[in-house]
Amino acid sequence: MKNYILILISSLALLSCKARKTVEQTPAPVENVSSNKAFFEKITKKDAFESLKITSKVNAETDRFIPTIDGTFYIENNQKIWANFSFLFMSQARANITPAGIKAYEKINKTYIDSNFDYINNLLKVNFIDYSALQNLLLGKTFIPVNEKDYTFLQNENGYLLNSAKNQIITVNGKTSEYKTSLEYSHELALKKVFLQDIKNNNSLEVSYNDYEIFGSQKLPKSVKIIIKAQKTDQILIENTKFEFLKMETPFSIPTNYTKTEIK
Repeated sequence: MKNYILILISSLALLSCKARKTVEQTPAPVENVSSNKAFFEKITKKDAFESLKITSKVNAETDRFIPTIDGTFYIENNQKIWANFSFLFMSQARANITPAGIKAYEKINKTYIDSNFDYINNLLKVNFIDYSALQNLLLGKTFIPVNEKDYTFLQNENGYLLNSAKNQIITVNGKTSEYKTSLEYSHELALKKVFLQDIKNNNSLEVSYNDYEIFGSQKLPKSVKIIIKAQKTDQILIENTKFEFLKMETPFSIPTNYTKTEIK
């Protein structure tokens, strides 16, 4: 189940949105940042949308061959992330994520998960992902804790660069991890890259966002890549083909004859 759930969860963690040709695209304005404080306020500003539906193509590189998967993602702001993955027009996996945790199943091996966010953190090799962090990550927003006093701030010809002035110590549910972190932003304050390296074991997570465009009041990336490095390297690339601001039905129920997968 791990390969399909890796696609399922990592794809959610790489969500990006691509406009339909009928949507007028407007260049992003250069943000006026008058101080370091203003910069940090802007990069941590919360989204105000109600709901998003995204259609995408998901490509994964792991230790096993996985074909290109068709994905449909639906987000209700601060409430729910629903995803369906299909291959050859047949649904193969589905997930429903809320602030309470994650439920997901895949049909090939008839397995499911019903867990808190430890499952996602285990897959991404970090310890701080909760619902809010995951949604921010999906939408190309700052998803790790950032405080002005903890980072060096540099503006250069490519935009803005944050490097941790000291290792970032994050404790969640009694589990403490220590990270070396860096974040890159464009002149328009669009998040370009996040890199975290676990000091204790050298595991790392890198998320790169590209080709931002403005959709309504949202500034979202069209293409995202996630690289997870531990004993082996997993890589996921999402290319999205359509986005819509709408409400939709999100059916989800775990079949009764499926086997639960535990966190290891």
